[in-house]
This record gives sequence, structure tokens and C-alpha cells, in this order.
Amino acid sequence: MRSDTIKKGLERVPHRALLHATGVSRKDLKRPFIGIATAFTDLIPGHIGIRDMERFVERGICYGGGVPFIFGIPGICDGIAMGHLGMCYPLASRELIADSVETVCNAHQLDGIVCITNCDKITPGMIMGALRLNIPALILTAGPMMSGRIGRRKLAFVHDSYEALARAKKGDISDKELACLEMEACPGAGSCQGLYTANTMACLIETMGMSMPGCGTALAGSAKKRRIAEATGERVVEMVSKGIKPRDIVTLKSLENAIVVDMALGGSSNTVLHLTAIAHEAGIKLDLKRFDRISRSVRHIANIEPAGTHYMEDIEFSGGIPAVLKRLKDHLHNVRTASGRMVYDIADEARILDEDVIRPFDRAYHNEGGIAVLYGNLAPDGAIVKQSAVSKQMMKFTGKAKIFNREEEAMKAIMNNKIKAGDVIVIRYEGPAGGPGMREMLAPTAAIVGLGLADSVALITDGRFSGGTKGPCIGHVSPEASAKGPIAILKDGDIITIDIPNRKLSCNLSKQEIARRFRAWKPVAPKITTGYLARYSRMVKSADKGAIVQ
Repeated sequence: MRSDTIKKGLERVPHRALLHATGVSRKDLKRPFIGIATAFTDLIPGHIGIRDMERFVERGICYGGGVPFIFGIPGICDGIAMGHLGMCYPLASRELIADSVETVCNAHQLDGIVCITNCDKITPGMIMGALRLNIPALILTAGPMMSGRIGRRKLAFVHDSYEALARAKKGDISDKELACLEMEACPGAGSCQGLYTANTMACLIETMGMSMPGCGTALAGSAKKRRIAEATGERVVEMVSKGIKPRDIVTLKSLENAIVVDMALGGSSNTVLHLTAIAHEAGIKLDLKRFDRISRSVRHIANIEPAGTHYMEDIEFSGGIPAVLKRLKDHLHNVRTASGRMVYDIADEARILDEDVIRPFDRAYHNEGGIAVLYGNLAPDGAIVKQSAVSKQMMKFTGKAKIFNREEEAMKAIMNNKIKAGDVIVIRYEGPAGGPGMREMLAPTAAIVGLGLADSVALITDGRFSGGTKGPCIGHVSPEASAKGPIAILKDGDIITIDIPNRKLSCNLSKQEIARRFRAWKPVAPKITTGYLARYSRMVKSADKGAIVQ
């Protein structure tokens, strides 16, 4: 066992003494040491139930013959961090999380690991760390939150809080109704109820085989989630004995399976960043063109918040990811999962319990997948749009640029009615390095929807969008402004054309005019010059490379 490095031999007397101080017995020294990397925190609704999961993972590890060791991993709630300085940190925290997993496991020479996670950047950070270590590992996501309720009306976090801001500004809802929505939108533990980044990543981790079947949609606090937690702990010990490692599971084929499911579900645009970074840790090249090629060939068959009216609980009660795999079987590679089962076996045993939630192809919501990759003289290295959340009339749009160098400036203009039909809001210097941290633009996009401008105003940014975003919102524009991308030299009034069907994002500037403007261009000074984010800004790569740090 790998842990024999700290357990065996005369020279390890001091090490064993320290282990015994933790309560480890002599008998335990003969068993595999399994880490439980837990992102439990009282700060994140998606993570407040993880303490319960720890108990059941411990139980499973002990049943399997291993010795469990719990250690903590930092976590950030994107929703609470949204719209202020705090949003510079979540994407950057992904690297801290991967580093933390690597550091603790290698320092203590653990034999295997279970990563208990749930929310946006924490889940990809965990699997990135597991892939870097390449020791037997499983990911346990803590599950989606149930929808809120006012009477018989279902509530979702984004629709019924962020968009409510703009509706209240217009006078469409009263202060009393706003207060009620605020109290009831998030009824308890779990990741936010729609197919936002957290739930999308949970579904994709299960699809690529790094979670136990059913894990991605099993609801927070459910008995089913407890049973999956126990099975996860027991299975990881078996994986240690059989030498099954993450890079045996995360291959180009399993990543392609994840992209297929992502496109069929209409998942968060952030998955492009995270799957690319996960592939990098696995030593696999995964470029944007592969995402778009798969999107062209897979139909959008589930319409979940924010694009649609269904919730994660509806996917769960319709059969979960196994049912989605059943529907998509002909588009998937039959690869082995960490559970020991093949993808086709999982699909064949599944049942699709609601044909409206997981639709057949002949009743698909769209004939292409959820995400499109755009190129053009504004995005030479690509840009991302969640096309499944764009209305038909906005799939092609031309408008005048309104330029902002920070999200706050754009938000102020939106809320003060300075944005009109036909405008293209441009928010730049919010990329991985320029932000730093590539902030999510949920507040301005939700405000646009709430003000009734979603079918007459577009937004482009070198930042990114929440999985809760809908409408013609183009993110991940690469190169970013601080890396001398063309978005940096746009001016108010420039004409911008968005053509999603033909995958184009362009402005009406000639090559000569772009070059002339760049000769006079001066980059905006870094917003943060000290601490972790200053270091991150200097080391992070562009969005089209997954915003990895090297």
C-alpha cells in the first residue's frame, strides 16, 4: 500500500506514534488509509448537509476494510460572492482546492480518497486534484436543493431572487412579495435547484464515471443520498485493492460522454472551462471545437431551469442520469466507470419515468445541444453561449456597443435605465487575468431579463456567466481584454453582430482599424495587486484553455 511509506519500518516509529495519537490502532496499520476530503461549511447552502454525508462515507470505508481520515477543503458560495469583490475568488479557488487535495494526500501518503463536494468550483477542483494524484478516488456530490414554494407555485433561486430585483425596480412586485420570495426561494440544504453549474457538474462527473450511479441528481438530505455515500466509501476501498485510478476512468471517451450529456441537458456554459481543465489534469487535449462538433450532433432533450420550467428534482424523479444515459445510449462510448459497471449496462437497467422531462429525440426542445462556440474578429480564440437559453428571435442579433470596463458600471447603467433596445452591452477586463478570476455576470443578465429586455439587448464579456443565465449572453471571449484581445479596443457605438446558428461573433471594424486602435491602446491597470489574486492573475491562462494555472 502507498500508506506503508508512513507506516512500516524501524524508521517510521515516530510516524506511527503520531498516528496512534489520533486513535489509530495497530490493526488499523494493516488497512488502507482513505482520505475524506470534505467541503463542509456553514456558509454554503449546498454544503451544510455534508456533515451527514461524512458519517455514511466513514461507515462505508469501515465496512470495506479501510481506515477513514477526514480533512477540510475550502469552499465558496458563488451566489453570496456574486456582484462584488467576492466574485473574483470562486474560479481562482478551483486551483486552491485542487492544490489542497494534492497536498494533504501526498503529505500523508493516503491510499485513496473520497471527495465530498457540491457547488460550482469545488466539484471540478476536487476531481482535478484527484486526477493530479491519480490514486483511487470517487466524487460524492451532496445533491440538489428542492424547489421553493409559495402555495402551489414552485420557486427557483435565480428566477425568484435575482430577476426579482429588476421586477421590483419596475414596480411589478410589492415589497411584501419580494420579501416572501427572498425567504422562500431556497428552502434548505442542497445546490441551487436548476441546471446551474453545480448541478451540471454533478451530472457530468457521474456521466464520466467518477461518481456512483444515481449520485448526480439524488436530492440533498435524502435517504438515497445516504446510501450512495455509504456505497461510495465501500467502493473506494475496493478500488484501492484493485488498483483502479482516476486516469483509468477519465479518458477522452468518458469526457466526450460528459459533453454529450451536457449538450443534451442544456447545462451551464461554465462546464467548458471545467471539462477543459479536468482534461488538462488527465493529460488529455480537449479543445473548444470538440464541444461545438458534439453540440451539432446532439439534440437538447431536457428543459431545466433557467432555460425551462423543470427542476433538478424533476430529472431525479424521471430516472436521473442513468435515464439520460439510456436516452443517449447511441451517442455514448461504452466505457467502464469507477463503480465497476459499463456505461451501457447502467443505461440498459435504467427507466425513463417521464417522457416530457427527458424527451425522445423526435420531441427535442432544440435540434442542437445546449452550448455553441462562436468565432470571429471579436473572439479569434472562441467565445461561449448557452444557446438553449436564447430565444429564437435573438439567435441572430446586431446592435450598438455600450462599453463598460467593470461589471458594476454595467449594472449601474442597467438599473438606471441607460440600456435600450438594440444595445449590446460589452463588459471587459473581467477575464481570468483581468478580473482577476473571471467573474460571473449573473446580476446584469438577470436584471436584463427582469426589465423585459431579454429579447432586445445582448451582452458579451471576457468574463463568464452563471449557469442561471439565460438570453443572448456571450462569455469567455478569448483572448480577453487584458491579453490584448480585440474586445479591448471596442468603442461605444461600434456595431456588433451575433450569429449563433453560423457560430459568428464580429464587429464592423476592418483589420486596419483594429490595428490602428491597438497602436493607441493602453491596458487597464490591474485591479488587484496584492495577495493570492495578484499571483493568480500573473499565472492563469486564457478561458479557451480552461483558465488553468501553470
